[in-house]
Amino acid sequence: MKRWLLILALLAGAAQARVDQVQIHGNAAGTQTLAQPEPGVTTADYRFNDRGRGDVVQARWRLDARGLPVSYEARGNDYWKVEFSERFERDAAGQARWQNRIETGETRAAGFYLPANPPPEFMGVLTRALLKAPGRRLKLLPAGEAWLEQGETQGRLTLYRIGGIEFTPLSVWLDEQGETAGVIDDWFEVLEAANLPRLAGLQAAQQAAGQAWHAKLARQHTHKPGGALLIRNARLFDPVSLSVRAGTSVLVRGERIVRVGPDADVDAPADAELLDASGRFLMPGLWDAHQHFGNVDGVFDLIAGVTSARDMANDNLPLLARVKRFDAGTELGPRVVLAGIIEGVGPLAGPTDVRVDTPEKAHAAVDWYADRGYAQVKIYSSFSPALVAMVADRAHERGLRVSGHVPAFTYARAFVEAGADEIQHLNFILLNFFADEVKDTRTRDRYTVLAEKLAQFDFDDGRFDEFVAFLRRHQTVLDPTMVVLEGLFSGEPARAAPALRPVVQRFPTVVRRRQLSGAVAVPAGREAVYAQALPGLLRMLKRLHDGGVTIMPGSDGFAGYSLHRELELYAQAGIARAEVLRIATLVPARVLGVEKDRGTITAGKLADMILVDGDPLTDMSDIRRVHRTIKGGRVFDPAALEQAMGMTSR
Repeated sequence: MKRWLLILALLAGAAQARVDQVQIHGNAAGTQTLAQPEPGVTTADYRFNDRGRGDVVQARWRLDARGLPVSYEARGNDYWKVEFSERFERDAAGQARWQNRIETGETRAAGFYLPANPPPEFMGVLTRALLKAPGRRLKLLPAGEAWLEQGETQGRLTLYRIGGIEFTPLSVWLDEQGETAGVIDDWFEVLEAANLPRLAGLQAAQQAAGQAWHAKLARQHTHKPGGALLIRNARLFDPVSLSVRAGTSVLVRGERIVRVGPDADVDAPADAELLDASGRFLMPGLWDAHQHFGNVDGVFDLIAGVTSARDMANDNLPLLARVKRFDAGTELGPRVVLAGIIEGVGPLAGPTDVRVDTPEKAHAAVDWYADRGYAQVKIYSSFSPALVAMVADRAHERGLRVSGHVPAFTYARAFVEAGADEIQHLNFILLNFFADEVKDTRTRDRYTVLAEKLAQFDFDDGRFDEFVAFLRRHQTVLDPTMVVLEGLFSGEPARAAPALRPVVQRFPTVVRRRQLSGAVAVPAGREAVYAQALPGLLRMLKRLHDGGVTIMPGSDGFAGYSLHRELELYAQAGIARAEVLRIATLVPARVLGVEKDRGTITAGKLADMILVDGDPLTDMSDIRRVHRTIKGGRVFDPAALEQAMGMTSR
C-alpha cells in the first residue's frame, strides 16, 4: 500500500505530468494523468465517472528498447466498480509471468503484454512498439497478434489503426514526436486538452477510414441474387397462428416476397436462384428493440438473424448517417427504428447533448426528432418529472411514441399517467413499489438494491396484480432487457456475461479477454439473497406477460447474441416458445407501426427472414443456430461473417 501511495504522490507532483481529458459523447467525464517519476518508468492515473459507474486505473510500467513491456502493475476498479489488480514482469533470463483477475500465465516467448484493464495510454504504447517491429506486426501476450496500418495526417497528428485488438481496427493518434495525442471511438474520447479543438476533424478522419472498412466488408459478404430467389422445402413458422407448415416455398423478387405456398404450388421462374432449406426452420427476421448502434453491432445483428432493430439513444447525427449506410448496403446492419433520447441537466445526466430543463427546450427536442423521422422519444433518468407530461403531449401530437427510464424522483405509475407508452428495463417495475425508499434512480442503486427489494416484496399481496392491470389498461409496453439484469445478478466479474458464454471462446483472443460480465459485487453474507434475484425477475416477467402486458425483446448489450439470450430467458421464465417467437418478430412490428411490411412471411412484405438449423419450438437455444439471414432479398452467411470478424468456426 505504501508503494502505491508513493506512486500517487509522485504522479501528482511530477513536473512533467500530462493530463488528458476523458470525454463521453463530448462531455467531460474524467482525466488520464501521465508522469515519469524516474527514468524509464511511466505512471498513469486514469479515472472517469459515467453516472456513478466508470473505471479507475492506477498503473506503472517500464519498457525495453523495442517498446515491449518489461514490467507492468496496476490496480483499481472496472466500469462496474469491481476491484482488480494486475502484474506482469519479464526477468533477466527472459521468463515472463503475469497475473490478473482473468488469468495467470508464464512464457519465455517474446511478445507485447496487453493488460486486461489498461489505461488508454497503453494503446499508444502498443502503437509505438508496432512502429519499431518488423513488418509492423507483434505477437501479443498472452496470445494473439497485432498489426499496424497508417492513416491520414492532420497537421502534426497522424492516425494509426491497430488490427487484432478489437473486431475492427482500433484508432490511435500520435503527434510528430510519437507521443499519444488521442484515443477516440464512437462514444469515448481521451486526448490532450490542447487537441480538443481538433476533435471534430479527428473524428471525421476516423469515420472515413471506418466507413471504407465497412463498405469493403459489405461488398464481400452481401449476396444479391441476379434474378428471383426461391426458397424450397422449408418448415415455415407463422407468428400469427403460431403454427409451422412443412414443405413450404417462398418466392422473392427484389426486396419483396412474391408468393408463399406448398412446394408443389410455387413454380420456379426461369431466372430463379434456388436456396434449398432442406427442412430447416424458416421464420421472420428477429427484432432487437433495444440497441445503441456503433462499430460492428450491425454485422453481429445479421450474424444472429436480427433484421430489424430499434436504436434507443445515440449520437444523433452519426446514427442517422449510419442508418443510411445500412439502408444503402454500404454497411452491414438491420433496418432501424429511431428513438431519440431527451435528458435533463445535472452532474448525473446521461451522455447526450439533448439536455432539457424548460418547456421550450422540451418542445424543440421533440420537434427535432419528429422532423428527422424518429418514431419515438426516450426520456432518461435525470429528466424533470414535471416536464414528462409536456413532452408526452408534444410527442403524441407529432405522432411519436414516448418511453424511457423512469426518471429520478418519480415512479413507474406516475410516469405512465404522465403519458409514457413504454418503460425500458424491468427493474423500474419493481422500484415502483419502493418509490419512497429508492428515490434517485440515476445511480447504481437502481440495480444494486434490486436483489434486496425483491426479497422483501410479496407478489401475492394484490398490489402487483393491480399494477399489472393498470399497465394493461394503459396499453403500456415493457422492454425488460432481462439479459442485462442476468448479467448483473448471475454473472461473475472475471467471466464473460452469461449471454456470451456459448460463443465467447470463438472470439479473437484479445477480444475474449475484454468480455467481462459487469456483475454486481455481492455484499458478504448476502449471497443467497442475490442468487434469487434473477429467478424473482423471471417470475415477475411471466406474471406481467400472463397479465396482458405487451413485451418487446431488447438486448441493450453485445449485439445479436445477447438478443438470443433474451429470448432464452423468456422461455426460461415459462412463456411458451411459440409465443416467444411471436414476441421476437410480429409484436415489435405491430407496436412500432411497421406490420404492413414486417413481422410475418407473407406475399407483399419485405423479404426479411432467417433459416435456422434445429427447432426453437423444441429448444429455444436453437435460435442461436442461424444458417442464413435474408434482409430485403439479400442473403448473408452468418458463419462467413463470423470468420470475417476473426472468430473460429462453429
